[in-house]
Amino acid sequence: MYEKFNQLSFVIGFFFTLVALVLLLGYFFTAALSHAINLYTGMVLLVFGLLMINLKSEA
Repeated sequence: MYEKFNQLSFVIGFFFTLVALVLLLGYFFTAALSHAINLYTGMVLLVFGLLMINLKSEA
């Protein structure tokens, strides 16, 4: 488990996934943040984060 944290792609993907979840939770649970930009940005960051987590390194 801890060796995955040594891969930069996993750490970057984990960060973007967490940011996406915060944006998406803010979109769905608060009225003040319910702008469409948060929904679209959250979805794009979530996809990017999951792609980075699943990225396999050749080395």
